[in-house]
Amino acid sequence: MRQRTVYAILSLWLGASACAGIGGRAQSTVDPDKAEASRRNPFLDKKFFINPSYVNAVEETAKRHPAEAELIRKVKQYPTALWIDSIANIANLPIWLEQAKKQQEANGAPTLSVIVVYDLPNRDCAAKASAGELKVKENGAARYRTEFIDPIAAHLKKYPELPIVIVLEPDSLPNLATNLNIPACSEARSTYIESVAYAIRTLNLPNVSIYLDIAHAGWLGWDGNREKAAKIYKQVLKLAGGVDSIRGFATNVANYTHLSNRDGAVLEPTNPCPNELTYVKKLAVTMADHGIKNKGFIIDTSRNGKGKIRKVWGHWCNIKGAGLGERPTVAPAQFVDAYFWIKPPGESDGVSDPTQPRYDPECGSDESAQGAPQAGQWFESYFLDLVRNANPPL
Repeated sequence: MRQRTVYAILSLWLGASACAGIGGRAQSTVDPDKAEASRRNPFLDKKFFINPSYVNAVEETAKRHPAEAELIRKVKQYPTALWIDSIANIANLPIWLEQAKKQQEANGAPTLSVIVVYDLPNRDCAAKASAGELKVKENGAARYRTEFIDPIAAHLKKYPELPIVIVLEPDSLPNLATNLNIPACSEARSTYIESVAYAIRTLNLPNVSIYLDIAHAGWLGWDGNREKAAKIYKQVLKLAGGVDSIRGFATNVANYTHLSNRDGAVLEPTNPCPNELTYVKKLAVTMADHGIKNKGFIIDTSRNGKGKIRKVWGHWCNIKGAGLGERPTVAPAQFVDAYFWIKPPGESDGVSDPTQPRYDPECGSDESAQGAPQAGQWFESYFLDLVRNANPPL
């Protein structure tokens, strides 16, 4: 699953300048109807797909904890995002889409699925726990296009009646704003930009609304980092066919930044964005200053119910004391299309055992829960804590 970077250490460092031109001229590929659709909130007037596999995981946990079963089972009613994080996992997509179609027929109303597309070459280049299968040096860009994005698009085209939201490539472009001093990130710079633009062009279907991941307040909240990010995203959108090729941006994906309180007692006081709602408001202005206007935001509220749970903003792995945040909600605040549980609560960020593959030292920090399995696997004790610490309570 998705992780963050070393942004706490580098938060005041402005790094290398935004990426230079990649070459090739973008064509204006967005038709007027699609441009108008990109300005509308796709979450409005929708039911939401409930993932049966996630419901089963919650139910099995409830059975093992009868004293808390009633509380645990309340989680089953809320939608969570569906993650496609490898070529092999594309096989899940037609299953999900068929299930969504059946739920839509039963609901008698449009039923929206939120899908996270997450397999860039050199994925999550500043961390280890969620490192991906594709490598820039091993023909990763071509494989990403032909073995990952193209098959996803082919499946989506078979279900034009289903509304789809795509959250595209968490922890990708933000790394280009702050972490180009890391070799795996600098190596992936042009590949990230070109591949994300290709994904936008290919997945930009009439029933699909795309949101680009744009980190969170504790990573890109500083004025300089927001400015650098805006230049990078503008370059990507030019290659993708224009600013109307996406609906907006997703923030706080798989992170913990509180909506409205300062996220911690001793975090960087120089950050003008001490929480996620402030970040979204300032980011909307920064993007508009660079010609990226009228965009909506999704904020991941799956684990940000409690603030002040970290002493270091850059800690990201299975943070102790976290709780479920606001329930998935449509149009809850200015600029915000939805609060949504993008990170399915209960899925691990990364393994805490240093002897295991993909171990990241962040997962062994004193602020991380121990006993954690590999990223994406069910972490039952952590899920129980999220339920117990939910704010507002379940």
